[in-house]
Parts: sequence; C-alpha cells; structure tokens
Amino acid sequence: MTSQGEALVSELKWVHGLIRRDLQTVERLAAELGAGGPAGDAVATVRSLEIASPVWQLKINCLQYCRFVHLHHHGESAMLFPRLRESDPALGPVVDKLQADHDAVSVLLDDVSAAAQELADSDDADGRARLIAALTELAAVLLTHLDYEEASISATLRTWDGWW
Repeated sequence: MTSQGEALVSELKWVHGLIRRDLQTVERLAAELGAGGPAGDAVATVRSLEIASPVWQLKINCLQYCRFVHLHHHGESAMLFPRLRESDPALGPVVDKLQADHDAVSVLLDDVSAAAQELADSDDADGRARLIAALTELAAVLLTHLDYEEASISATLRTWDGWW
C-alpha cells in the first residue's frame, strides 16, 4: 500500500460520495412524485441537480448532473480501466463488468433527462410514472455499481503511486 494509492481510493470514494448524496435526492424525488407531489417541483429538483449542487460547481458551475456522471464514467473508461488491466490482469472480468455498468448507466441517465423534460412539457400520470421509474432504476443501478467498483478495485488502487 502506498500513501498516494490510499489517496486515490479516498478520491474515488469522495466523488462516489457526492454522487450517492445526489442519488438520495433522486430517491426522495421519486417517492414525492409517486405520492402526487407537484411536477414543477420535481422538474426544478432535477434541474437543481443539473446546475446547482457542489459537485457541479466544482466542475465550473455548468455541467449537468447526468453529464457529470457521463464524464466521470468516460474518464474511468478511458484512463482508469486500461491501467487497471495492465496493473492487475486478474481484474479483467471486473473491468468488463464495470464497463458494462457504465454503458447501462449512460442509457439510464439519458432516460432521466428525457423523462424530466417530458414532465416539464406536460404534467400527466404517464409522465410522472416514467420519471419515477427512470429515477428509481438509475438510483438502484448506479448505487450498486459504485459499491462494486469500490470493493473491487480499491486494493489495486492502493498499490499505485498516482493515476499515471
């Protein structure tokens, strides 16, 4: 274990913690929508995740929530995953699963954005149901992915002297 490797794990968990925090908002939002909460409030909450949370301020105040997760996953896919494969070939199946998760999450993020826009355009039962389903599925898949990623790669990250 190296001190820089431990810092890499801490950084990964910090970013994942920010995503988890916002996913708590997503889960609350789905419950409120299911209980008949105002569509306008739901749309405003999704938009606030897109532009106002600290994660997005960190990224120059303009990235949308979904875009941030897309970019985070793209960075992992392009830079982290190849290094993991090089560093520990036994992680190949883990990296394959993580990449498949990224692909699935990408589709779910697009679904959330589209459902929120649909609800903003017309508040009806079908639109609410679609956004609730999209939010619920995103939360479940993404939380499982984050937990799996941390559990599966932290030991290897701890041996590294830096990202490169």
